[in-house]
Amino acid sequence: MPRVKRGTKRRAKRKKILNRASGYFLTKSKLYRSAKEAVERGLKFAFSGRKQRKRQYRSLWIVRIGAAAKLNGLSYNQFIHGLKKAGVDLDRKILADLAVRDAAAFKNLVEQAKGALA
Repeated sequence: MPRVKRGTKRRAKRKKILNRASGYFLTKSKLYRSAKEAVERGLKFAFSGRKQRKRQYRSLWIVRIGAAAKLNGLSYNQFIHGLKKAGVDLDRKILADLAVRDAAAFKNLVEQAKGALA
């Protein structure tokens, strides 16, 4: 069986890792083994960070909706419950955007929720 030295493939693989590690501190950006560990660790954090971002945005939307609902005389959970009863199917992202940008439209939604609760 012929001998294989893997020259170009190995170089390409290592170059890819070192390019991803550019900007890391000291040996983490220079030496392949350290760079590989640092890049794998960074990719792990990036994966979990994408999940956390979704959670953080949802909690931000909930805070904004709750604050705007309080200004109109309802708590967050009463507001959401009233919207469900009224058959209004808007997600929290849209509700938070309305709360921040269009107070009049949000007030109409609060009135609908109050009407459904009564």
